[in-house]
Amino acid sequence: MIPVEIANVVLSDKGFIIILKSRDDNRALPIFIGQLEAQSIIIALSDAKPARPLTHDLLKNMLEDLECSLVRVEVCDLQNDTFYGRIILEHNGVPVEIDSRPSDAIALAVRAGTPIFVAPAVMEEAKVVLEEKEEGESTGGEGPPEPPEMPTLEVLKKQLDDAVSQERYEDAARIRDEIRKLQTSN
Repeated sequence: MIPVEIANVVLSDKGFIIILKSRDDNRALPIFIGQLEAQSIIIALSDAKPARPLTHDLLKNMLEDLECSLVRVEVCDLQNDTFYGRIILEHNGVPVEIDSRPSDAIALAVRAGTPIFVAPAVMEEAKVVLEEKEEGESTGGEGPPEPPEMPTLEVLKKQLDDAVSQERYEDAARIRDEIRKLQTSN
């Protein structure tokens, strides 16, 4: 399993995307998530304390009261463009695995301070590669490059690299999806 951290939660024209960045290298995994899960993750990351517990706060509190330890969460599979997650608990020394949406697992992990992992096959299939920035280099505010009439795989890969290096993750996720469509149609 590949240890990851949350690089960002962003809003694109198609919804919210959480960007999970590998702790070991420059790979990142963009995953579309729901609005409520995105808000829950953002609230937890900002250390905001709502007046009443949110759903993921409730789950964390229940686990603590039931003396279950949250060991880690995993993005463990990708099937038909759907990511699958798993919550790994320990209760009385016995490991327990629970199927979960990655967004719910991540929202819980942020609250509990537990590690997040991605299966190597999932990272390989859906990754974007982040370019390292030179010191003092600006990410710029430029939009995505204008695509040609019929974007080729090579052009799309270049656009993807540019979007990622400029930290335009919404564009990177969209371009990645276009690349997948082009690859499956060939």
